[in-house]
Amino acid sequence: MIGTMNKRTIKVGMIQQRCTADIAANKAKLAENIRACARQGADLVVLQELHNSVYFCQSEDAALCDLAEPIPGPSTDYFGALARELGIVLVLSLFERRAPGLYHNTAVVMEKDGSIAGKYRKMHIPDDPGYYEKFYFTPGDLGFHPIETSVGKLGVLVCWDQWYPEAARLMALAGAEMLIYPTAIGGVATDAPEEQQTQRQAWQLVQRGHSVANGLPVITVNRVGHETDPSGHTPGLEFWGWSFATGPQGEILCQFSTDREEVHVVEIDLDRTEYVRRGWPFLRDRRIDAYGEILKRYR
Repeated sequence: MIGTMNKRTIKVGMIQQRCTADIAANKAKLAENIRACARQGADLVVLQELHNSVYFCQSEDAALCDLAEPIPGPSTDYFGALARELGIVLVLSLFERRAPGLYHNTAVVMEKDGSIAGKYRKMHIPDDPGYYEKFYFTPGDLGFHPIETSVGKLGVLVCWDQWYPEAARLMALAGAEMLIYPTAIGGVATDAPEEQQTQRQAWQLVQRGHSVANGLPVITVNRVGHETDPSGHTPGLEFWGWSFATGPQGEILCQFSTDREEVHVVEIDLDRTEYVRRGWPFLRDRRIDAYGEILKRYR
């Protein structure tokens, strides 16, 4: 019986942080917070999207491509050494320079020995006011494949991917044991406060839906605080914070504030997926013979 099985749990550290234009200071603060997670017993630590710098995609400026770096490169060396020292798995989010003029928004997973376990290039690239990512990032070409690590198979996706049930489902079908979303999302100041609250709730709700539909835990780590628009064309972005973790039925296990930097470690029961999927066998009952038209843009 499931109740007699030995529970397989991991402790996940989540870091919600403000960022400035001082990259060295951002990385130093991240290192301090990563150490705080390790002291609390974290096996895995997840950082927010593009954590080394401010969210530079508020404007279109080719000179900002100088922020990009190769993988492996300086950041994987820096954070890999930290992962090795602390004996943790670490999820990074970097501006990848793949070749001259070719860049990606890339999540990288560092193994406990400091090596690169794998990477995922963001597949869905937004182009909205304040989020001009199509100017900087080429869509990912690595597909939806979990990254094998010493703590399990991590279904790492990035920010805008979190709105797409197809991405979550494909990770689940490939054996992901949890869904992880480094994120940088917030409200545009021209939207009314009640509209921003509605958007924030929708953002969490859709990800809890991915958790329920796939019977998987979800880990979402967002940045927090106000960042100005360097072009001066808009009032800037107020990042929502509100990072959270769910169990495999969408139940909230941990939820951060909307306006503060915070560090939390949450325990995730990886074996609960088996129990949940036995009761809600969505993967069993899928009509895979009838879904061909989902590949069309619109019917």
